Amino acid sequence: MDKRIYQARRENLRGLLKEKGLGAMLVTLDANRYYLSGFELEDGQSNESSGCLVITATGRDWLCTDARYAEAASRLWERERVFIYGGAGAGGYGAQVNSLLKDKLQGSLGIEARCISLAFYEDVCAGLRVERADGLVEALRVVKSPEEVLAMRESCALNHKLMEWIPGALACGSTEVELAWKIEQFFRNNGASGLSFDSIVGINANAALPHARPGADRVGENCCVLVDAGCRLHDYCSDQTRTFWVGDKMPEHFLRALEQVKAAQKRALAAIHPGAVCRDVHLAAYNCFAAQGVEKYFTHGLGHGVGLQVHEPPRLNLRDETVLRPGMVVTVEPGLYYPAWGGVRWEYMALVTEDGCVIF
Repeated sequence: MDKRIYQARRENLRGLLKEKGLGAMLVTLDANRYYLSGFELEDGQSNESSGCLVITATGRDWLCTDARYAEAASRLWERERVFIYGGAGAGGYGAQVNSLLKDKLQGSLGIEARCISLAFYEDVCAGLRVERADGLVEALRVVKSPEEVLAMRESCALNHKLMEWIPGALACGSTEVELAWKIEQFFRNNGASGLSFDSIVGINANAALPHARPGADRVGENCCVLVDAGCRLHDYCSDQTRTFWVGDKMPEHFLRALEQVKAAQKRALAAIHPGAVCRDVHLAAYNCFAAQGVEKYFTHGLGHGVGLQVHEPPRLNLRDETVLRPGMVVTVEPGLYYPAWGGVRWEYMALVTEDGCVIF
């Protein structure tokens, strides 16, 4: 992506810092770091970091990382604005970034409090005036640019191809683990850089687990199979769920649940438009289920935002009062779950438009 796009994003954040009266912000969440700089989209593990950004209200920013990433950082950032920490006896990551902040910071420092450990906080913020700044970068990310929308359309298109391919892969005797591996191979073989999350495959009763972990259960002659999968393409995530019936003896309870789920999804999609409140979109699906007396089997929020992360704001649930705006992308994934036999979920990704929404 053009470096000017990242610069424009940082300028937008700078405006928010000035509104909040912050002298700078320490950006530590990997997706936010990437959104503002193009540097390292994902940290490998929760106990590791590729680095952070220091974004100041005055325009003097730094990309902080260790020697492993020095060359990669210099390709994206002015070399004099790359701060390399590490080295024997120099103190830890947080302590060294603290030394940079003490030297450069004017005013209060905003931090992403939900994203950092207590130990890192104590090191990096020692002696500084600190305020929580959770959600500032996400407030920018929540509305996708045309370039982001295009990337997500292409990511979702690959997901559609997967779901068209899946029925042919549901051979009797295949385990959930084997199907999950085939899904990953399909994505990789068709250009994805990876999965946007670990694939969910639930056979029969396991389909009643919204986040089922693939195991040793096998496809039988007549069974339901829930597949929730997504890929990362052009750095952006997709997320889709379909529930399949394998065999020629589809029972009435499965068909009824499938029809009820699709009806609730249709009602929710009709409720998505600029000005709609996330909570009300969730209620559109919930009330559809309630009218049929099955609302207690709908056990999760209706959906969530998607972008650089597979789960990001806004959330289509009872707690989120976010007002939808054009450019937001959300999943719409109602489901009904019955421990005795399984469950049904059906999911689309939808882009909020000027007069409603369109399905990717």
